[in-house]
Amino acid sequence: MKKILAIGASNSKQSINKTLATYVANKILDATVTIADLNELELPLFSPDLEAEKGIPKNAEKFLEMISNADGIVLSLAEYNSNVTPAFKNLCDWTSRLETKLWKNKPMFLMATSPGGRGGASVLKIMKEILPHLGGNIIADFSMPSFQQNFSANELTNNELKGDLERKIALFQKAI
Repeated sequence: MKKILAIGASNSKQSINKTLATYVANKILDATVTIADLNELELPLFSPDLEAEKGIPKNAEKFLEMISNADGIVLSLAEYNSNVTPAFKNLCDWTSRLETKLWKNKPMFLMATSPGGRGGASVLKIMKEILPHLGGNIIADFSMPSFQQNFSANELTNNELKGDLERKIALFQKAI
């Protein structure tokens, strides 16, 4: 049985990206899903001085262990001002101090969603460029615009988006 790590890259308690990541991860056949909740992985703001003074926090080690234990990663990015959330960036900054290639070349399904019509397109574009430098092996990517209009009762309701998502899940499934 494959192990999937689902990450909604936001610390919002009602994160639509965590909802999307969990939904997609649970579509993977013959897999167990672990959900990384950024609220349970809180870290102080990264600083080289703080690292020198106190070392690397346990939550960065915990996150790296979650990645290490996974066969594949489903990551859905929240977009704040056209970029990643500060909580996710900070988590990556701390974790990369333990291992530069923190994503360990694990197959990754990269996504973004937002309440608006662009579906996190800016953050998706940025992270498609950055993640490979951190050991990200992006197999497929998916953008879902207008989350509240296209997702209801734990189901994707837009048939065109649903078909696209299913094709990309199949690609990811083959890679893990």
